[in-house]
Amino acid sequence: MEKKNHLFAQMDKLESSISELHTEIGQMKLKIKTLLEENNRLSFENQQLRRMLKAGTSETANEDRSKQAVNPAEQELGPAGFIQSPVGEGYDNLARLYHEGFHICNVYYGHLRTEGDCLFCLSFLNK
Repeated sequence: MEKKNHLFAQMDKLESSISELHTEIGQMKLKIKTLLEENNRLSFENQQLRRMLKAGTSETANEDRSKQAVNPAEQELGPAGFIQSPVGEGYDNLARLYHEGFHICNVYYGHLRTEGDCLFCLSFLNK
């Protein structure tokens, strides 16, 4: 009789070990899923940034050439003798960032837009 109780205790212990292992495997699956999603998001963001870098390199070269052509003495001086920047330059930069796929709203600023247009960003641009 004692052997049967010992055998039953071993079976019970084995069953609880299997149950714990099953729970641990489930948790690992969730972690793997999270890591795969993050990896996909980062890969997509990396591709976007590489495209922007490629496009930005050619644009930067053109901007540098145009800036060199303007004589600093010919630029308008604002209050206190500072050179005034063109009107709306900040707005243009934000609009460019939005069209490149980044949030410009105060809620998600700087994050990659993955689900289309953002109403917060659009309302900010329409102000």
